[in-house]
Amino acid sequence: MKIALDKKEKRQLARILAALGMFLPLFIADKALAGGLGGVFGGRAGWVFPFCLYLAVYLFIGYDVLWRAARNIIRGQVFDENFLMCVATVGAFALAVFRGASGLDTEGFDEACAVLLFYQTGEWFQDCAAGRARKSVAQLMDIRPDYANLLLPDGTAVRADPADVHPGDCILVNPGEKVPLDGTVVAGASALDTRALTGESLPRAVSRGDAVISGSVNTHSQLTVRAEKEYTDSTVAKILELVENAAEQKSKAENFITRFARWYTPAVCAAALLLAVVPGLVTGDWAAWVYRALSFLVVSCPCALVISIPLSFFAGIGAASRYGILVKGSAYLEKLHRADIFVFDKTGTLTKGNFAVVRIDPAAGTDEEGLLRLAACAEQGSSHPIAVSVAARYGKPAESGYTLTDTAGEGVRAEKGGHTVLCGNEKLMRRYGVAFTPQEGAGTAVYVAEDGAFRGSLLIADEPKPESREVVAALHAMGCKTVMLTGDNEAVAARVAEETGVTGYKASLLPQDKVREVEALLAAKRADEALCFAGDGINDAPVLMRADIGIAMGGAGSDAAIEAADVVLMRDDLRGLPLGKRIAKKTMAVVLQNILFSVTIKLAILALTALGLAGMWLAVFGDVGVAVLAILNAMRVNGNYLPARKKEKAPQAA
Repeated sequence: MKIALDKKEKRQLARILAALGMFLPLFIADKALAGGLGGVFGGRAGWVFPFCLYLAVYLFIGYDVLWRAARNIIRGQVFDENFLMCVATVGAFALAVFRGASGLDTEGFDEACAVLLFYQTGEWFQDCAAGRARKSVAQLMDIRPDYANLLLPDGTAVRADPADVHPGDCILVNPGEKVPLDGTVVAGASALDTRALTGESLPRAVSRGDAVISGSVNTHSQLTVRAEKEYTDSTVAKILELVENAAEQKSKAENFITRFARWYTPAVCAAALLLAVVPGLVTGDWAAWVYRALSFLVVSCPCALVISIPLSFFAGIGAASRYGILVKGSAYLEKLHRADIFVFDKTGTLTKGNFAVVRIDPAAGTDEEGLLRLAACAEQGSSHPIAVSVAARYGKPAESGYTLTDTAGEGVRAEKGGHTVLCGNEKLMRRYGVAFTPQEGAGTAVYVAEDGAFRGSLLIADEPKPESREVVAALHAMGCKTVMLTGDNEAVAARVAEETGVTGYKASLLPQDKVREVEALLAAKRADEALCFAGDGINDAPVLMRADIGIAMGGAGSDAAIEAADVVLMRDDLRGLPLGKRIAKKTMAVVLQNILFSVTIKLAILALTALGLAGMWLAVFGDVGVAVLAILNAMRVNGNYLPARKKEKAPQAA
């Protein structure tokens, strides 16, 4: 896997490699020569030569650690990993000097250098991992527009701050530029790249009358856009605020680690001091017990936990954002892992939120094409949702020349050359004495008659999104319960529930009724479960805020979604729900693995160190090695969560 390094990471890597190049020859020579490097000069002052060489390496690789420790002590922030590293390594040097001056071996110079060398290596891995995890989230920050091309009354365009553009003003968006504010296209046609907002790879075509969202990039043709909102209320501003504040919503695991680190470091310092003093007073072997205490300090450094746990959550949030799932903080990612109840709004969430012809029932002697042709003739020119759905299903220009008479609350009468078409509800049929067959499906029935003869009926309804059933089935496979709450009538709710596969539903609900139903579900669930409510974020804001996790659909077009929800699905695609839960599940698994691994290994090495069965080298692994492994494990969170595509077999040669 190739990892792109920034300048700071490259400099740090070069420094580590240079220090390693200085340290290895010293270490090899010290171990290969009889009497070590100190034996070159011999005598009680022989320790001075290796001391100077190792000290040069020590200061080269660890000067910043020493500086941070001193600065934090001056500021009153004594107990941190920099303090532990300094005490352990400076103590190892001092102990080696004492032993050398006493005519003993100078063991300790190499260990002190190795501790800092490996510590800096661990810090470098941490920076690289954090940078990789941050990349997905940081891409969102690139959506901030730098300027807007404001159109003046004389037709000229001037660059202006997006905050100075007001609703009603027109702006030019040139190819390659970001759309600075939410608005409507008034001239031009182009395609917008919304990858940074929604994760969608395909550009979205826009033309006159289409809504555009700030932060998207114009790909090829100039657009004139009328601003509909102030910059502070635009999609890009709200998303940036969401991302910038995500770190404030910490998970229980992160809060625990923060509290843990406050008392853990002082506690291990006190334990190391007791380990050095008490046995030393009893045995008189101060050098051995001080050495054990210094090793104890090295291995006790809580880097693995303090670094890897927040990094795991940050990687999870970054991975989710890459798929157009914006999570407002690690607390909600943790809750999403525990989510076992998913409650859905119907319109705009499980369904498309627009009318469509879902059933065509022609009468005897009439085919579907003929029935649609008659309905399209009667409904042409109307902007009513039913008329639009009929025209969309017919898909051809309607026959012109009809005189249309609209009867409010009943339908349309179309006449042409003595030929009459009726298209409307049962009241219209009864008014003209047409015998018709009642439509029994859930939805709005449209009856069609020609010259007094019944030709059939159409059923108009809000159709489910194509992914709804797949998503509900995926949630059921994860062991989740699904419920639909809707203000529509019982028949419509039952049809949508059957078509999508939700396990339960409630119909004819007002917004306050939905809150009551969610509160009942919250009261009935177990303490370790979490309830998600997915809605469009417009009229469901009270329920979004009441649920454990509010998930808003179509955040790119809904202010209320970004305001009220904890998670926003920018693609307006329900498949983000099981995908987000998979990301949350993997994140929490990695967090648990790192906690168990770090604590177990550290406790074991701490015990071995206190008993004198482990030296400074094993302590280095207990600190840096465990931290690096935990960091590498955390990096797994920011992986690929889409199922692998099956490779198509190559055609056989003839």
